[in-house]
Amino acid sequence: MKTPPGYEKKFADFIKLCSETKAKGASQLTVAYPWVLGDNYEELVESLSRLADAGLLLNIAARKDWPSQN
Repeated sequence: MKTPPGYEKKFADFIKLCSETKAKGASQLTVAYPWVLGDNYEELVESLSRLADAGLLLNIAARKDWPSQN
């Protein structure tokens, strides 16, 4: 699958976070909300692929801690 157009700019902070987490020797990355991984299928798959490439496990904060999306 090709990297979605504009992904690297839109998700620059996420890409940096993955690199920094791996560089620190951590094995897990926690995100506060699932939508930080992407707004559509292609972005989500790209983010998960980058996590896998970095050898990182993913944690997502509990739903009770999320702000309303309504």
